[in-house]
Amino acid sequence: MGPDGIHPRVMRELANELVKLPSIIYQQSWLTGEVPDDWKLANVTPIHKNGRKEDPGNYRPVSLTSVPGKVIEQFALSLIMQNLQDGQGLRPSQHGFRRGQSCLINLISFYDQVTHLVDAGRAVDVVCLDFSKAFDTVSHSTLLDKLAARGLDRSTLCWGSALGPALSSIFIGDVDEGIESFISQFADDTKLGACVDLLEERMALQRDLHQLDGWAESNKMKFNKSKCLVLHFGHNNPLQRYRLGMVWLDSAQEERDLGVLVTAAEHEPAECPGGQEGQWHPGLYQEWCGQQEQGGHSSPVLCT
Repeated sequence: MGPDGIHPRVMRELANELVKLPSIIYQQSWLTGEVPDDWKLANVTPIHKNGRKEDPGNYRPVSLTSVPGKVIEQFALSLIMQNLQDGQGLRPSQHGFRRGQSCLINLISFYDQVTHLVDAGRAVDVVCLDFSKAFDTVSHSTLLDKLAARGLDRSTLCWGSALGPALSSIFIGDVDEGIESFISQFADDTKLGACVDLLEERMALQRDLHQLDGWAESNKMKFNKSKCLVLHFGHNNPLQRYRLGMVWLDSAQEERDLGVLVTAAEHEPAECPGGQEGQWHPGLYQEWCGQQEQGGHSSPVLCT
């Protein structure tokens, strides 16, 4: 429950008795475009992410707001998402906060492309990008301008800036406009992939990175460039280096993508349910299917 002390179970158990009064408040809030001040208050709880627990920078602030306020936020969010989907305002590359999409679908759909290209003997580079404090730095004025351009009405726009991460993923969702490489996003987690056998292909990937850096600057956002990494797949990969702005990106043998460890290192062929023996593929390590021995230790492997 939030700072108003109203527990969600109370609202669920007494829904029939309570529905009239909140519906009046919701209707007036929607018509006037004003959000009650009580719904803007929050109990902020720090959640440890990683690193030293003594460092305040290693904590993520989580806000617990009013439950009645979150109920109408869900109404508004459903309306906005329906409007954007009907008008094709959401691009297929964006999986975050979308019904029927998930981290698993995002990973499999992206790395399935990588695997097929590598199996065909192609070299593939994947650039894993990291936005710096994405949901905290999204410009609400720019977000509302983008929603207005998609035909949303005034009341919805007034509610738009109160909907947090879900609409922030829409804000970031147009980052792929004009990109030549294949791209996949889950909210602010973005990755680019491209065949890089030819110099022209490597130059195209570099142009895409330059365009993404320009998009971030024009939308008042920043990449955490020290955490942006390049994975090189394929036996004859030229191991090209890439820049994001003026910063050269580091290459890595593995990277944790949406909680799953992705490795570009080549492993001995493993028996994959539904797959073909003897084929090399990028490894996605998680407790989903199969087991593969590495250095005397058993590591889960998801076969793409």
